[in-house]
Amino acid sequence: MNDLTLAALRCPVCASPLTAAVGALRCAAHGHSFDIARQGYAHLGAGKRLPDGDSAAMVAARIAFLDSGHYAPLATTLAEATPRRSELIVDTGGGTGYYLAAALDRAIGAFGLVLDVSKPALRRAARCHPRASAALADTWGPLPLADGAVDVLLNVFAPRNGPEFARVLAPGGRLIVVTPEAEHLAELRRELGLIEVDPGKEERLAASLRDFELDSERTVTWPLHLTRAEVESLVAMGPTARHLTPETLHGRVTTLPEQTEVTATVRLSTYRPH
Repeated sequence: MNDLTLAALRCPVCASPLTAAVGALRCAAHGHSFDIARQGYAHLGAGKRLPDGDSAAMVAARIAFLDSGHYAPLATTLAEATPRRSELIVDTGGGTGYYLAAALDRAIGAFGLVLDVSKPALRRAARCHPRASAALADTWGPLPLADGAVDVLLNVFAPRNGPEFARVLAPGGRLIVVTPEAEHLAELRRELGLIEVDPGKEERLAASLRDFELDSERTVTWPLHLTRAEVESLVAMGPTARHLTPETLHGRVTTLPEQTEVTATVRLSTYRPH
């Protein structure tokens, strides 16, 4: 873990600075110690029961789908929204680090950190980019980061913790949020009975980010030309996978044509703290 990221981290138990030791991060103030997994990510779970993260099967599906380039238009747009002169970029609920890597490619002097609760995702995130690090942390609770330590926060299809986002962002920092629009993947939702986009998401988004001012927003739409196998990976990496068995999903996908055209539509919004 690079010095800049380490300096931004805080003990999840007492919020004291952390220092690097062999195979661990340690809190000098009270002796709390947190292992670094052999795959390279730090475990900052503070010993409490954490929310369920994405399973190994969901992460494998995500890797297969994202590596195919189908969400590259979103990664490119998100990277373009990232200030080039950023120093520390943190992706909360960042999964495998796919979007963080795109942001780091643009902000060539920046370092990055993925926070997530999924160990299978973090194994990938820890090596998603030469300037990236990863840590297991509950992004619903207090973030293991110092006040004002982060230049850019990314939040892509992930839970939003508005008060903590406002606390850890530096003055003049930027929050970039990506949420699905109502028509996102509508063709597949109709054909396969997928979970619908929550109609109240905009109200909840505004409520969760009441400490922020909307800076800009845009809708990003692009076509996806998917094989049945790619459709299966796309569905298996998302929330519907928690409600369908792999056998049920596979059976539904076999009813589709060999090639299916799907529309991806998301909203990319940037915010600044009040």
